[in-house]
Amino acid sequence: MDLKFNIKLGEKYRSSSQKARVLTESWVENNLFCPRCGHNKICHFSNNRPVADFYCPNCKSQYELKSKHGTLGTKIADGAYRTMIERITGNENPDFLVMSYSLSDMSVTNLVFIPKFFFLPDIIEKRPPLPPTARRAGWIGCNLLIDRIPQQGRISIISDGLEQNQKHILERVNASQKLNTYNILYRSWMMDILNCINAIPKYYFELSELYAFENILAEKHQNNHNIRPKIRQQLQLLRDKGIVEFIEKGKYRKL
Repeated sequence: MDLKFNIKLGEKYRSSSQKARVLTESWVENNLFCPRCGHNKICHFSNNRPVADFYCPNCKSQYELKSKHGTLGTKIADGAYRTMIERITGNENPDFLVMSYSLSDMSVTNLVFIPKFFFLPDIIEKRPPLPPTARRAGWIGCNLLIDRIPQQGRISIISDGLEQNQKHILERVNASQKLNTYNILYRSWMMDILNCINAIPKYYFELSELYAFENILAEKHQNNHNIRPKIRQQLQLLRDKGIVEFIEKGKYRKL
């Protein structure tokens, strides 16, 4: 995998955003394998497709690319807020490829694959409307809050300029599929509990340590007045999916 951009492709563009789009999209089409099936390349859709940028000719998976220069950070700019919310609460959302790149080196520095079923409304940050003086006055965009996605849904393909092992990537993508659910309410609870488990800095943990997140979960799920039973229910679900292992009463291990 060549991490360098083909800079000649951007020479005819004056707009920096157009140049970045051409360079990053060309790099993906010429270098990236399909993170879902391992096929040796993914293809670019025709321009202005409303949902996705790329597709795999083998397994038909679809991908949307988001890129930024500099560090990847905790958030990345996306499109219209309302459109994004409608997509992630429906069934038309593609998987995401989130890229950061270096302008000085003209190369990819980080590339993260995020399966579509990790997306929830609370990881989409609403930006202020554009001012009246703007060309698209009143338009409301959004940011994707990467740090709110559980680590199981942030699968590195390139990390700090280093290509990751393809076999390991495909294994992680396959393992993440256990968490797939299209029911947005089930998905929300599962991801919240998963984030709580990930926040415990030990492989072995106790139920009482998850209860410490009760107030945070109650604030997020204000219509639910039985938080502790819900925590136990989600633990059983994650146990059945092979994410955690039950050791003995009140004690668990991360898998």
